[in-house]
Amino acid sequence: MKGIIFAAEGFEDLEVFYPLHRLKEEGIDVKIASMEKGKVFGKHGYPVNVDIAFSEVIPEEYDILVISGGKGPEKMRLDQDALKIVTSFFENNKPVAAICHGPQLLISAGVIKGRRATSYIGIRDDLIAAGAVFEDKEVVIDKNLVTSRHPNDLFAFGKEMIGLIKK
Repeated sequence: MKGIIFAAEGFEDLEVFYPLHRLKEEGIDVKIASMEKGKVFGKHGYPVNVDIAFSEVIPEEYDILVISGGKGPEKMRLDQDALKIVTSFFENNKPVAAICHGPQLLISAGVIKGRRATSYIGIRDDLIAAGAVFEDKEVVIDKNLVTSRHPNDLFAFGKEMIGLIKK
């Protein structure tokens, strides 16, 4: 089984490292993806190595997509290859887990309309304007989609993220 985690400069550190290690604990081969290969830094200064550029990703090769939060999604949502990956996961009903500002990519990819979701409160109105049914809860599950609000919700986010891949 293979997973991919989206991260870009200014990502929320815990929202990359927790899912990365949680997926690895399950024996999943995980790659970090971003606009280009190299090193990107989280908002608290921790670096992560980007294994693959969005333009190189073949979505069919991956079983789960995790979209981290922080300031990274604001940059990633402008990348057409990132949006194509998100769209492919939804078209193929594959698991997607997005936390904090991560749902910004779901908005830009046009896949959130009619879906139940949560996020960082600062993008709540954006989710609602995009047609999502916003729920202010630590975790919201809607078919193949798991969303959470912020790092304090990671325990619930991780549990449901793993639950999606074990179905």
